[in-house]
Amino acid sequence: MLSCKQYVARASDQLDGQLSVRERLQARHHLMFCPNCRRFIKQMRLMGATLKALPVPLPSDLEATVARMMSEHSRQR
Repeated sequence: MLSCKQYVARASDQLDGQLSVRERLQARHHLMFCPNCRRFIKQMRLMGATLKALPVPLPSDLEATVARMMSEHSRQR
């Protein structure tokens, strides 16, 4: 089984669909048993969705906008 450190190193590749079949299975296996990494990958997905939702050009108050969006998401759970 992957360690958390190994999983985190591959998380971006997983989200981008760049893992081999074997690596995908290892990642899924790790996530089945690791709530911390499940939380991490959920946050990574949220971050990606947040960045895609930002208008172009980026607002001057980008940090405040991201913090507000994450706060709103946390309250929805």
